[in-house]
Amino acid sequence: MRQLKQLQSQLTTRGLLSHTDTIAAVIAFCSLAPAGDLNHARQLFDRVVFPNRFMYNTLIRGCSNSSNARMESFVLLRHMMAQGLSPNNFTFPFVLKSIAEKPAFDSLLQIHCMVIKTGFASQVVVMNALLHVYVFSGHVCLARKVFDEIPHRSIVSWNSMIDGYSRIGDCSNACSVFGFMKSSGLEPDEFTITSLLSLCAESNNLEKGRILHHYVVANRMDNDLIVGNALLDMYGKCGEPALAQMCFDRMPMKNVVTWTSLVRSHATNGSLSLARCFFDQMQEKSIVSWNAMMDCYIRNDRSHQALDLFERLQTSSISPDEVTLINALSACSQIGNFFEGKRIHDRIVQSIADPSLALLNSIIDMYAKCGHLEAAFHLFTSLNTKNVVSWNVMITALAAHGKAMEAVELFKTMECSDFFPDGITFVGLLSACSHGGLLEIGRHYFEAMEAIYNVPHEIEHFACVVDLFGRSGYIGRAVEFIQSMPMKPDVVIWGALLGACRIHGDVKIGMQVMSQALRSETYGSGLFVLMLHLFCETRRWDEVRKLRKLMNEGGLRKVEGKSLIDIGGEIHEFLVEDIRHESLSKIYLAVDQLTGHLMSLATVSSSLGTLLHMEEWEVLHS
Repeated sequence: MRQLKQLQSQLTTRGLLSHTDTIAAVIAFCSLAPAGDLNHARQLFDRVVFPNRFMYNTLIRGCSNSSNARMESFVLLRHMMAQGLSPNNFTFPFVLKSIAEKPAFDSLLQIHCMVIKTGFASQVVVMNALLHVYVFSGHVCLARKVFDEIPHRSIVSWNSMIDGYSRIGDCSNACSVFGFMKSSGLEPDEFTITSLLSLCAESNNLEKGRILHHYVVANRMDNDLIVGNALLDMYGKCGEPALAQMCFDRMPMKNVVTWTSLVRSHATNGSLSLARCFFDQMQEKSIVSWNAMMDCYIRNDRSHQALDLFERLQTSSISPDEVTLINALSACSQIGNFFEGKRIHDRIVQSIADPSLALLNSIIDMYAKCGHLEAAFHLFTSLNTKNVVSWNVMITALAAHGKAMEAVELFKTMECSDFFPDGITFVGLLSACSHGGLLEIGRHYFEAMEAIYNVPHEIEHFACVVDLFGRSGYIGRAVEFIQSMPMKPDVVIWGALLGACRIHGDVKIGMQVMSQALRSETYGSGLFVLMLHLFCETRRWDEVRKLRKLMNEGGLRKVEGKSLIDIGGEIHEFLVEDIRHESLSKIYLAVDQLTGHLMSLATVSSSLGTLLHMEEWEVLHS
């Protein structure tokens, strides 16, 4: 740019910059060249009395490539048409590219009208650009109307339409368009197949995925790296890690995406050790690879390993991104590691000038789940912008900390702030009412969900109401409520009811619940454990023995509970009769000493009680 400005000075001195072709060339360089300066291009453009269409097009194209000036493209288009200059087939695609990043529906409709009025509805390049923006903005029905109006569709037209249906999970229409595409005589390319395979992966449609695999092999597309990666990902997400491994082994070329998909495939299907083995074998890792492995650990309740991986990442040449930090905060939340969570928060404050709202929500969630509710609430109130997730995190946090009325008041504040609650909001709100004994308030909000807020009832909301009735002592009403449900009760529903039976010692209904759960085969070890506790607390030892025998015969075992303790910022995890800790001998020695001390205290207490009893007897009989 320094040399260009020197040249510009020479042109100005010699009176050559006023020539249309010269100024147009300078504007084009400043707008489009990697070493250009878009602001300088706009300053030159504004000095031109009668800019021509080429100048407008180059400046519009430059704005479309700049994240800070994309919306300026639409303003330039309007100025251009106001000056009587007609756009051409280069103008509209770049304007549409600009608004595709942040689709503004009103602007999009205006551009659509301009396309029709100026006669460009027959231009496939322009219509493809319009189709892409409608798809990208989620208006798939309008995209289909544009698609149907394209007189001569290209492969881009078909791919955009298939991608649109894939984005909304509409497998039927996507496959229908694919069928029409083949019948029209146009052969699909790798992008067509990739969109369809991605749709099969997200919708867990293994049958259609297998059909596409046969098509890929028959048309010799299986050597394509993009298609191979999509196949691998599809089989992994559809629960077929062996087939994913087969695809991996047969691929002639592999990249970091291939390896990452394989790692995720094994991890999500329960083979964490195998996933870690392949992860360690990767010669090249991207931040996506690290994030995928961390996420797999967290989803499988292995937060310690996730944080260990996070520490290892920080010693590598790859810098963590916001997804990494969200994963690390989630791991801290799971195990209550406040020390590490606070350290991550401090790092975010120091290194990220403008953290995303998703990252800030994760920090709030970490503070709340680590027991620092005041810090979570302070950060929540300091947010300049909030979304429904922010409110959900805080309402759920208040519910978990027993602040029932505070959760209800925060929900009211959320309404006054023009935020619309969703299903997760009501799970948190109903849970707060249940734990706080707010029966009538909980019933009101459950009934208002569909009637007022237009939020459909899910099984989780029914479970909250069952728990609400049960904890309040209305077990009979809880049973009636379950009988009126539009869906079959699951193990969570039965667990909530059985938990209420245990609280109130209702053995009769508890036995009916177990019988019903066994008949419907919706049970797990948790229900048996609840029933065992109920029998033990009501001293029904014969039933305890029978139930234990039934559990042993059915191969049901109680899920081992684990405890976590924070000592000096380090989290220690242990189970009953645990022998894994490195300080095992010292821990058990301390436990034995503590047990001995307590037993000696009990002996002294018993002796004192006997002595006092004897003294009391002597006084009474003296």
